Amino acid sequence: MNNKSHENERILVIYPHPDDEAFSVAGTLAKYIDGGAYVTYACLTLGEMGRNMGIPPFANRVTLPSIRKVELEESAQAIGIQDLRMLGFHDKMIEFEDAHLLDSRIMDLIEELKPTIVFTFYPGYSVHPDHDATGASVIRTISRLPAEERPIVYCVAFSKNHEQAIGKPDVHVDVRGYLEQKMGAIQAHRSQFQAAELVGNRKLDDEEIQRRFGREAFWTYRFE
Repeated sequence: MNNKSHENERILVIYPHPDDEAFSVAGTLAKYIDGGAYVTYACLTLGEMGRNMGIPPFANRVTLPSIRKVELEESAQAIGIQDLRMLGFHDKMIEFEDAHLLDSRIMDLIEELKPTIVFTFYPGYSVHPDHDATGASVIRTISRLPAEERPIVYCVAFSKNHEQAIGKPDVHVDVRGYLEQKMGAIQAHRSQFQAAELVGNRKLDDEEIQRRFGREAFWTYRFE
């Protein structure tokens, strides 16, 4: 990707959880939006089964869905996303959803929005069952389109040894100019972002933020 104008791009992001966008694609989206792209983020669930409740805890199992909803809205605002959709599926149940129903909802979005680019998880290489099931549904649905009508699909992958199976990412985006938006998205997810496996509760200096979050990478999905 280069820094050309993106005013003709219609981007659809399909992920299962609030915060999936923040770490994987927030900088790229902010960069494209700055270039004129229109972005729709379709988030399948509200992450209501998440185990992180904030540090110190300020959420519980009852309040978590509404808190995650607000956090998602704030993250989208930080990135500049123009169109946020919450599809109402159940957290940690995507792999058990009726495939026809899930594919139909995704096809409805594609037919309505006619995206030029779709971001999702690489099925089989994205660790969480919801991630893999979401990516699989997106690929299944888009594969049904005639080849000339398919949008470009950029996938995120991070499972153990994923590069041995699918190679190295072919798309690298320098987002150092958009770290304010990306860190704003990460920090919007207050119930989650201080978890030790994410950024922890210590303050990161500028050098570490640049090193950890200054570049985003994707795999272009190759349809057979």
